[in-house]
Amino acid sequence: MSNQDVVVLNVGGMTFTTWASTLQQFPESRLARMLNGSDHDFRLMNGQFFVDRDGVLFSYILDFLRTLQLSLPTNFSDYQRLQREADFYELNSLAEILSQENLLKPRLEMLEVRFLLQETQAFIRIFGSCSSTIEELAGRIIMFTEQQLGQGWHNNSFPPQRSLNPVPLERPSHHDLVFQCGTDYSVADQLVTRYVSIKPDARKLINGTNVLGLLVDTLLKDGFHLVSTRTVSSEEKVECYSFDRMKRAEGLAIAVSQNPESAGIAQIKRSQVQKRK
Repeated sequence: MSNQDVVVLNVGGMTFTTWASTLQQFPESRLARMLNGSDHDFRLMNGQFFVDRDGVLFSYILDFLRTLQLSLPTNFSDYQRLQREADFYELNSLAEILSQENLLKPRLEMLEVRFLLQETQAFIRIFGSCSSTIEELAGRIIMFTEQQLGQGWHNNSFPPQRSLNPVPLERPSHHDLVFQCGTDYSVADQLVTRYVSIKPDARKLINGTNVLGLLVDTLLKDGFHLVSTRTVSSEEKVECYSFDRMKRAEGLAIAVSQNPESAGIAQIKRSQVQKRK
């Protein structure tokens, strides 16, 4: 069978359509042998290969063959059954990945937001147990500054010109970031106004409470759950919001060698396991 042919499989009553080349990713597997007719346990019936196995679990196997990465739902728990299916199809590389279940299971990620409101300014600091999440938030949160002479409005008949300039967030470490919004006066008696925008929302907000609300909404949409709220410092009235979510840990992906002398040999390497919602 040519690798450009379309193959239809009936696995446990569920129908799958794919390219022959997808099933031939690992030439030593039973799926590849099925196509060249050397594995007689798979029967061709009415133009479909019938496989008496679990169709739901096969959907993950087929996705793995298409992408060479293992992609499982966050609440997935049938690792042993999926490993048994990988063994049945003699997909040894996939079975080896699944044997390292501790790498694949989701882990609890914690995040804390501290909010301080001082007169016309608000300060926000985010701590996270996962540095990649903090890095992602740092790329989505943008702080802008707007400066004008403090006395300019009173001395001139026209208001001073304004310009918004993005400024970098403070990064005390890989696990936290700091930004602020509101107004204050600089040493040169300039009125400095700070706005905050959080992608994908395009608004530039100056009010600290509004920024906090947008940040909380963003975290909830990203899968976080608000666990608790408390006041950290009674004197400064620092509000603390604690969040958590289940995050899939780093796992393993497959790289198939393109060397003709070692065709079909798979090498295992670390990669970020994708998450399905």
